[in-house]
Amino acid sequence: MLRCGEEIVSGESEEESNGINLMEFSDEILLHILSYVPCTDLVLNVRRTCRKLAMLCLDKSLTHTVLLQKDYKVNKDKVKQLMRDIGKEIYQLNMAGCYWLPSSTIDHVTRCKNLVKLNLSGCHITSLRLSKMLSTLQHLRSLAIDVNPGFDASQLSSECKATLSRVLELKQTLYTPSYGVVPCCTSLEKLLLYFEILDRSREGFMLSGQLMVGESNVPHYQNLRVFYARLAPGYVNQEVVRLYLAVLSDRTPENLHAFLISAPGSFAETGATKNLLDSMARNVRLDALQLPKAWINGSGLLQHLKFNNPFYFSFSRCTLSGGHLIQRVINGGKDLKSLTSLNLSGCVHCLAPESLFRKAEDDIDSSILESLVVSCCNLRHLNLSAAHHHSSESIGNHLCQLLSRLKHLLSLALPVCSITDIAANVEKPPMASSLVPQTFGRKVRIGIQTYPRNLADQANQKIESSVFWALMGSLRFLETLEIIGSSFSSAMPRNEPAIRNSLPPCVRAQSVGDSEVAAISQLTYLQSLTLAQLPNILTGSGLINIGLQCQHLRTLSLANLGMMGKMVYMSALMDMLKHCKCLRDLRLEQPYFCAGAQFFQALSHCSSLQRLCIVSRSGTLQSDAVMSFMANCLEVIMCHMFMGESLTVCKNLQQSIVRSFQADRPALNVVIFPLLHEDLTEVIRDVPMRHLDEITLFKSRVAEEPPNLWW
Repeated sequence: MLRCGEEIVSGESEEESNGINLMEFSDEILLHILSYVPCTDLVLNVRRTCRKLAMLCLDKSLTHTVLLQKDYKVNKDKVKQLMRDIGKEIYQLNMAGCYWLPSSTIDHVTRCKNLVKLNLSGCHITSLRLSKMLSTLQHLRSLAIDVNPGFDASQLSSECKATLSRVLELKQTLYTPSYGVVPCCTSLEKLLLYFEILDRSREGFMLSGQLMVGESNVPHYQNLRVFYARLAPGYVNQEVVRLYLAVLSDRTPENLHAFLISAPGSFAETGATKNLLDSMARNVRLDALQLPKAWINGSGLLQHLKFNNPFYFSFSRCTLSGGHLIQRVINGGKDLKSLTSLNLSGCVHCLAPESLFRKAEDDIDSSILESLVVSCCNLRHLNLSAAHHHSSESIGNHLCQLLSRLKHLLSLALPVCSITDIAANVEKPPMASSLVPQTFGRKVRIGIQTYPRNLADQANQKIESSVFWALMGSLRFLETLEIIGSSFSSAMPRNEPAIRNSLPPCVRAQSVGDSEVAAISQLTYLQSLTLAQLPNILTGSGLINIGLQCQHLRTLSLANLGMMGKMVYMSALMDMLKHCKCLRDLRLEQPYFCAGAQFFQALSHCSSLQRLCIVSRSGTLQSDAVMSFMANCLEVIMCHMFMGESLTVCKNLQQSIVRSFQADRPALNVVIFPLLHEDLTEVIRDVPMRHLDEITLFKSRVAEEPPNLWW
C-alpha cells in the first residue's frame, strides 16, 4: 500500500509493515514522479495532501512549463484557479487545441506576466482580446495563434505591437485571408503558417485570396531562419501563400536554413517563386527542404541548391528518380549522417534509376536503396508509402532486408506491396481475393469460404522466416508503423464528397495478410499503428498478437482489411481490444461495419480511450450500445461516426450523447452523420482542427513535418 502523507502514523513497525512510504523517496525521485502528473492535478489536488507535497508541487521544474493541450478534463474553473495560484511562475504555457474553453477563460493568461512561450492554437480569441493579452506579456518570444474571420490588425494596441516586435517564433493558423500579426513581428526567426481557408463561405459564396496590401502590412523576414507553410486543399490557400512568398522573393534572408512548403495537388510555380528559388540557390545553405512537386519536377533545382548539415528532406509526390536522388541529394553516396527524417511518400520512381520509361509496377533498383541506407545511416523517420516498391527475387536485395540496417528508426511508413516475400508466395494459403470479388455489393454470399483457425496458424509458422518478420525483429525500438496500400484512398477526403468506390489493391499485395500482421507484434515499444488495404486478412489473428505483445500501443488505425463486402476480422479485433489498456485513439474505416453491442463491449476494455472515429459506407450502429459505451468509458471526449444510417438516426444519437455527457466532459466533441450525405463537408468544417488533423482524416503522418518543428 502506498502512503502519500508524512503525517500518517502506522501502528506497525517498519520491519512488520509491507508498505512503502512514498515520502521516504528523495526529492529528486519525487519530482520525477510528479512530472508525469497533469499540472492542474498537481496544483489543485496533489499539493493539498501533505506539507511535503505542497512544497514539491510548486517546484520551478514543475511550474515552469504548463501543458494543457491534451488535458481534456480541464475546465474553465480549473484554468482560472491555476492561473491565480501559479500564474507568475509559468514561463511556457501550451493551451493548443483547448477549443472548449471560452474566450473569457483565455483572458486569465494575462496573470502569467513572465511568459516566454505561449501556444493558443485552436483557442477562441478575437483581435481585441489578443491585443489586451499581449500588452501585458512583455517577455514573450514565442507565440502560436489562430486568425479567424473578423480579425482586424488595426485593433492591436501599440503595447501589443511592441510585444510582437520582440517575438522570435510565430505559428499562425489562418482561417481567413490575412497577414495576421506577421507584419508586427519585425524580429522573426521562425515562421510557421497553416493555411486552412475554405474556397467557399457557409452561404456558398466564392472567397478571394486578395489582400489589401499597404506598406505597413509587408512582413519582415530579414532575420528569418525557418519558413514553413502547410496548405489545406483549395485555390484560396495557394493565392494567400503567394502573397507571403512575394516578400521573400525580393530579398532572401541570409540566415535562412529551413524552407518548407507542403501543398497538396497542383501548386504551379510562378515568376516570383522561381526568383525566390534562384536566390536561395545563390545565397543560402539549407538544413531542411520541402517544396511542391511542380517546383521540383522537370527542373534542375536540386542540382543548384546547397546544403549544410541537412536533417530533413521531403520530396512527397515528386517524380524524382532514384538516379537524381543519389546524384543531386546524396551527392553520389555522400555521408549524410545528419539526415534524421526523409519523406518520399508518393515518389513512385525514387528507387529506380530513370523515370522516363519505367512503369510504376516495375522492380526497384536495390543498389539505389542500398546507397540511401548506407549514406543516411542515422535515419529516424522514413516514409516510402503511396508507391509500388517491388523487390526482385535477388537474394539479399529485398527492400525489407536493406531497411533492417537502419537501426535508429523510430517511425516507418511502407506500401503493402513492398513487404511481400516473393520466395514465400508459392507457399501462401489461398487468398480471399481470389475466391471472392472485392466489390462493394450490398450482400456478398455466394463464394464466401469459411477459413479454419489452423489456416492462419500455418501461415504464422512460415512467416518467421520471411523478410518482413526479420525487418520487424531488427527494428525493436520502432514507435510508429504504417503499412498502407499503394492505391488506398480514404472514403472521406477533405473538402469533397465521400468517395464511393475504391481502387483495387496492387497485385503484389494480394498475399499480405494475417501472418504479416502477426510479425508486427515483435515491436514491443510500438505506440502508433496504421494498417490500410491488406487484402488477404482472413481471420485477423495477427491483431490479437499485437494486442498481447504491444502494450504501449496508443493509436490504432485500421482501414479496408480483408474482403470489402464482409467484416472478416471483427472477432479478432474484439479480442485484441480487450488487451489494449493504453489505447487512446482508435480509427476504423471499413464498409459494412456493424457498431453493435459486442463491439462496444469489447471496446469498453480500453480504459484509456479518448477518441473514436468510425467511417463505414453502409455501416450500421446500435444507439443503445453507443450510449452504454459512452457511460462506461469516462475518458472518451471525441466520438465521430460516419455511417450508412439515416440522418434522423444520426442526429438523435448525437443529441442524446451531448445531452447526457457534455456537462461532465467539457471537451466532448460528437459528430454522427451519414457518410454519403451531401452536407458532409459542411459538418466536417466544424470539427476542431486538432481532431480533424490527428484522427478523423486519414493520412500518412510519418515524416510529415520536420522533428521538433514546434515545442
